[in-house]
Amino acid sequence: MTAVQSIALTALAAVVSGGVAAPVSFAQEGYPSKPVRFIAPYPPGGSSDVLARVLAQKLTEALGRQVIVENRPGAAGNIGHELAAKSPADGYTLLLTTKSQLVNNPYLYKRLPFDPLTDFSLVTMIAYAGHVLVVHPAVPARNVKELIALARAQPGKLSYGSSGIGSTVGIVAEVFKSVAKVDILHVPYKGTVLAVSDVVGGQIEMVFSDMVPAVPQIRGGRLRALAVTTPERSPALPGVPTMFESGVKEPLPTQWWGVAGPKGIPAPIVTRLNSEIGRIVTMPDVKERYNDLGISPLHTTPDRMLETIRAEAPKMAKILAAIGLKPE
Repeated sequence: MTAVQSIALTALAAVVSGGVAAPVSFAQEGYPSKPVRFIAPYPPGGSSDVLARVLAQKLTEALGRQVIVENRPGAAGNIGHELAAKSPADGYTLLLTTKSQLVNNPYLYKRLPFDPLTDFSLVTMIAYAGHVLVVHPAVPARNVKELIALARAQPGKLSYGSSGIGSTVGIVAEVFKSVAKVDILHVPYKGTVLAVSDVVGGQIEMVFSDMVPAVPQIRGGRLRALAVTTPERSPALPGVPTMFESGVKEPLPTQWWGVAGPKGIPAPIVTRLNSEIGRIVTMPDVKERYNDLGISPLHTTPDRMLETIRAEAPKMAKILAAIGLKPE
C-alpha cells in the first residue's frame, strides 16, 4: 500500500466517524455572497478539469452560489498556480492543485512564481490515481515487453507526450526510460489531454496518461493500453496488467489532486470548504464517477495535505536526481 493510499483510508475513515471538524457557523452565514472562481491549471478535458467540474457542481449546490471553473493552462500548471497565489485571500478564488506543482516543480524550475509551502491556503486532497501507458494502435507492440524491444531497436525514433517537464506524467515516463534503458523522445504539451489527442491522431506514439482522458479512448479502441502504474489493476481497466506484472519492477510515481487557495483565507472558510468537500467525495454518484474514471477519492485535513507535500518532496528529489532531470 502506498503512502497516499494509507492517507486515503485514514482520512475517509475520519469522515465517516466524524473526525473532520464540523463547519463553523459564522463562516456559513456570510460566505459565499457571490460566485466563486475555481482555477483548473490545465486545459479542458483533462483530469484536473474534470475533477474541478465535478467539485464545482456539487459545491454550487452546497454553498448556494455558483462555483465557476476557469481553465488557465500553461508552464506545467505554474500559470494557474501563480494566478491563484496572487488573488485576494477571501475564499472567492480556489485552485485545483496537484502533486506535480506542489512536489515536483520546485525541483524542476530554478524560479517558480510561487512557493508551494507558503503561498497557499491548503484545503484538502481530493483524489489519487496511477497512470496508464497507452500507444497508438499502429504501434507494433501489444505489451510492455514488446514496446521496450521496439524502442531499443529504434533509439530516439519513438516519442511520448506529457503535460510538461514538471508533470508527474512526464516523470513517470522518464523513470520508465531509465529503468528500461530506452531512448524515447519527450514532447511536452500544456496538458495531458492534448498529448492523448496527439497519440490518437498518430503525431506521437505513446503517453503515460492520467486515467481521465485515456480511459474513453481506450474503450473506444482509439488507443491501446499496455499497462497501469498502480500496484493493483485498475477497476476502470480490469483487463490491463500492471507494470509490475509486465516486468517493470521499479515503483513508478503516482498522482494526487487537491484544493487550495491564496494564502490567508480565513480559517472558518477553509474549515467549511474542507467539510463540504469531504462530504462530496463520499457521495455515491461522485464515487461512481471517480471509479469509472480510474480515480480513487481522498479527503484530508489541511495539515495532513501539508505533511504529505513535505514528506514526498525529498523522495521526488531523489527520483529526479536518479533520472538526471535538472531545474530549467
